[in-house]
Amino acid sequence: MAIAGGGIRHHVKSKHKDEKPGGFYWQHYNRLNGYYNGVRTLVPWSQYRPENRYNITEPPRLITSKEAASLSPMPPLDPVAFNPYPDYGSYEYMKEHPKVARCYLDSEERVPAPDVYGYPGLPQNMSVPFYGSYQELEMDDEVCFDRFGRFGPYGYGYNYTQGGLGPGNFSENAGSEKVFEKTGIIDYTNMDWGRAQRACLQKNIGRFADPAKNEVADGKKKIKRHAYILRTWTGFYYNEHQIYSLRAMINELSLKSGGEYDVHFLLHVKNNSIPIWADKEVYQKTIEENMPREFWHMTTLWSEAQMELYYPPPFGEAFENRAGSGIHGVYRSAHFPVQWFAQQHPEYDFFWNWEMDMRYLGHYYEFNTALGNWAKKQPRKGIWERAERFYIPEYHGTWDNFTELVERENREAGREPIWGPVNQFPNSGMIPSPPETTPPRTYDEDNYEWGVGEEADLIVFNPLFDPSTTNWVFKLDATGYNTTLPVPPRRSAIITVARYSKRLVNVMHEETFRLRHTMFPEMWPPTVCLHHGLKAVYAPHPVYFDRDWEVNYMDKVFNHPQHEWESPFGWGEHNLLGSSFYYNSGFSGALWRRWFGQRENGEGGKTHEEKGTGRMCLRSMLHHPIKHERGALD
Repeated sequence: MAIAGGGIRHHVKSKHKDEKPGGFYWQHYNRLNGYYNGVRTLVPWSQYRPENRYNITEPPRLITSKEAASLSPMPPLDPVAFNPYPDYGSYEYMKEHPKVARCYLDSEERVPAPDVYGYPGLPQNMSVPFYGSYQELEMDDEVCFDRFGRFGPYGYGYNYTQGGLGPGNFSENAGSEKVFEKTGIIDYTNMDWGRAQRACLQKNIGRFADPAKNEVADGKKKIKRHAYILRTWTGFYYNEHQIYSLRAMINELSLKSGGEYDVHFLLHVKNNSIPIWADKEVYQKTIEENMPREFWHMTTLWSEAQMELYYPPPFGEAFENRAGSGIHGVYRSAHFPVQWFAQQHPEYDFFWNWEMDMRYLGHYYEFNTALGNWAKKQPRKGIWERAERFYIPEYHGTWDNFTELVERENREAGREPIWGPVNQFPNSGMIPSPPETTPPRTYDEDNYEWGVGEEADLIVFNPLFDPSTTNWVFKLDATGYNTTLPVPPRRSAIITVARYSKRLVNVMHEETFRLRHTMFPEMWPPTVCLHHGLKAVYAPHPVYFDRDWEVNYMDKVFNHPQHEWESPFGWGEHNLLGSSFYYNSGFSGALWRRWFGQRENGEGGKTHEEKGTGRMCLRSMLHHPIKHERGALD
């Protein structure tokens, strides 16, 4: 579910300088086609040449079927297991950490948690991302994943009689047998992921930090634990492609990591009259009627009526309620059940707020770990100012160059940097900020030291922008404050997916239940961080575009809009239609379905792949939104 989607947001095609006759400016850029070069064009990293020319010259064209006839019918490289985990059995790891016990899918411990497979190379001329960076996040950008290596271990490519799910049986599959030779055919017929997660944790319980105790015990470093929360709802349809992704998430985050993560489904019961809290049988029946069997024992129910009891009214008026709905409704307060869930589970250090229309084409553990490690290394100095911009490596150069540029631009503009809690504004009261968020020195005295080594309280996937400088439709949806005073300073990040620290979610909860403060879901966690001096970052994950943008124009459009209506977080959001990650992206879903071998807009499908260069193989990337996954194979 994409909060703030639907009919309230729309694309306003006003006549302003972003637009040319016949379409928006960016629609005149050359289309990038290297995404669709298949596994028959794989080359080692040393031979790879991206197609991006940043609109300076015509980019290389898609390899035609005639040219493909000269290629080998099989992928020129063999898939290899992708393993982003620490070497748990090494002397170096065992010296500092407790032993990691192997985890299994079944209770008899005959089926170990499977590996996934990628190709050690890239399709020739595949595009590179326009903003974000594998290198900065220290992720592997020299490997690509096809649909068999990525999801074959989770039931893709074999039918129900073998314990699979069916799709993939009749798609182009040259060389896919090399994956199944290594993974085998896993029968998921009676899979119980909740049981498997609990068994894995029990085997490894000594690895993890007790939140009430020191992180080091018996001379060994304890690991912090994560709750990965998938917000779903009654009536949601789980297709086969969705289930592949969910299995991948649970296996890669929880079982393969020895219990570092637990994946949870937080199921919104839309019918408030169902007595889920009064009757255990009704509770279980509701789960069984709305969740696939394999996820029954990892599901928690909630309802809006319950939230009204947990955070009782009155809340006061909002400065503006453009949604026209109540404060306890999921549309305006999707964070309420996450706050509640965190209070019920103090054993977790971090809470990932995830949406059902997200997909990750890559390895979940590599991605999540890279984000956390990167965020932990970030200094506090300039952190808010960097987080409001898109990092475009082709334009900005290294991250250090980007950091210096942001600092210089802000000084030249005379902007006062954010340094510690932003709580000096007319308001109706706030809870005290954590004392450790007070800066140890002045901004100018700090040499990018404060915050280095500190876990991030908030990690988001789009920039943390100031809503007051945009015409974002929900910028004034702040509730519980004195509306006769100016609206408090705010920050927001489009799409509610994020990682919250326990410290952040506890402050959010305290502000809500003690003072009845809340804001629109995409605005509330960042604003709490702003007000209380918590550490918030926008992680520069790689984002691709369907066209070959000029990067100086991209920087102008995304980082330096001249008017509030030009912001990409308002009327300028049309600029993100061709991206791989944004709430309104059209390219993201189309690329995902093409990767799965489906026809999209008259292109792709089995015959196209067989006569061309084979099935697609893409680098790791985060997709949003995926509104459907059913397309014709031919």
